[in-house]
Amino acid sequence: MYAVVEISGKQYHAEKGDVLMVDRLEAEKGVAISFDKVVFFSGDTVKVGSPYVAGAAVKAIVQEEIKGEKIIVFKYKPKKDYRRTHGHRQPYTLLKVEEILG
Repeated sequence: MYAVVEISGKQYHAEKGDVLMVDRLEAEKGVAISFDKVVFFSGDTVKVGSPYVAGAAVKAIVQEEIKGEKIIVFKYKPKKDYRRTHGHRQPYTLLKVEEILG
């Protein structure tokens, strides 16, 4: 049984026991969250939403917040003495899928 769920405008493939790395959510560690924006559900029957499947939900528990890999942005213009270096690390939240309700 699996589902395609929409979290923060992005779609994720979720199965029971999976760990999803989603954009940072405002939730504390250990808190249970339910997502009802299920786009596709596959269990005993296959249900496709238009736009969402009615009555379907994905329950997950927040495991931790992490940062992604560092990205370096370097701007340079030749012969003009212009150099700028900027770094970025995207914050993510790890979610463990506990249950998929269809």
